[in-house]
Amino acid sequence: MSAYDVLSRLRAGESLRSGDLGEVARAAADGSWSDAQLAAFLMGVAIRGLDLDRTRELTAGMLDSGERWRLAEERPNLLDKHSTGGVGDKASLLLAPLLAAAGAPVIMLTGRGLGHTGGTADKLEAIPGFRQELSRGRALELLDRCGIALGIATAGIAPADRKLYALRDRTATVDSLPLIVASILSKKLATGAAAIVFDVKVGDAAFLPRVEQARELARLLAGISSELGMQAEALLTDMNQPLGDWAGHACEVREVLDCLEGRGPAETVDLTLALALALGRQIRADWSEASLRGLIASGAARERFVRWAVAQGAAESWFEHARLPLAPEEVVIRAPRSGCVATVRTRQLGLLLAEAGGARRSIGAEIDLGIALHYRTRLGRQVEAGEELARVYLRQPDPVLAERFARCFEIGETVPAPRLIVERVDSAGSAGEPLPPPSQ
Repeated sequence: MSAYDVLSRLRAGESLRSGDLGEVARAAADGSWSDAQLAAFLMGVAIRGLDLDRTRELTAGMLDSGERWRLAEERPNLLDKHSTGGVGDKASLLLAPLLAAAGAPVIMLTGRGLGHTGGTADKLEAIPGFRQELSRGRALELLDRCGIALGIATAGIAPADRKLYALRDRTATVDSLPLIVASILSKKLATGAAAIVFDVKVGDAAFLPRVEQARELARLLAGISSELGMQAEALLTDMNQPLGDWAGHACEVREVLDCLEGRGPAETVDLTLALALALGRQIRADWSEASLRGLIASGAARERFVRWAVAQGAAESWFEHARLPLAPEEVVIRAPRSGCVATVRTRQLGLLLAEAGGARRSIGAEIDLGIALHYRTRLGRQVEAGEELARVYLRQPDPVLAERFARCFEIGETVPAPRLIVERVDSAGSAGEPLPPPSQ
């Protein structure tokens, strides 16, 4: 079917025929549709939507537009994880060495952040010498050396997505669920992991703030992954406040190292354990929360982190006295009165960090790795007037920006602390009961 016919049917709300969306994916990859035609297709999907069968077809077409590594055929029980992103979300960097220390190989294709969220690839740049380019051969080499391959894939993975993603950003179609699902899965399925867990954020700084939206995304991700050959589960997790103590690229690496040394914040460790146990359920691993905590306490997970970083180019000596940049200008944010921490405008905090240079506001922009937020409080916590809520680290004094950071915190009436793990969604699309919090 021609581009004109596909676009006409989509505009009219008529059902697309089997094979149409595979053709769209091929056309995006080989350039046989113009940018105008692809942009019209994206807008049509954003307005009209796609049913489950057509979303699956688009995903499969985008997947088949490029390389398929099929790594699990050579590395059984290979695991993967994807997060929809948030402020202070550094769980991937803790999860990978924990899983590898537990005996499960890990593959993660990472990306760079844009807007209020930071990308895992950006965080890893805080480690001197860390090389992130991954090909299939390089991934297998790393899996043999340290059990972890984490980085940016070569251009051969999902070229259709690369084209469509750039156009989505320019056509206000980023938040279309079928397009989100096809974009994520065309890259994740390309590596051929045996199982994956999706960390779908919910709340103020989440890509999809409402639980209903996030649940539908989780169902689509887990369900289509399973149908296309990869076991999957999704967790809906809270993003109404930063995860852990720090937000900012270099300081998040420091927090991960602190967690691996047994002194990191409970929330970061608890989320990581929940993600690990979700993956363990899928491959029937004999893991428990206690056994995973034991891998941290024994130093095995930290040792695996160092082996992994060295395998990807870092110097082992750097970890003896890891020096990570921190901007020199400290801004202390204090509670204006006594009461309860009722609101943290987490999305705005992330945007302000980006404005200060600590995250990417446009594709290709440079990041100041030393810009950071030290989150010293928690939602639902009782505080006294003048108590420190957070510290912001800027490159130079900026009273106006400092005041805008301060306005992100609201002291009010008592509110309950949010649940870190909101809900579990399995590959059948069934939403389970909220998971109990991990024991301390």
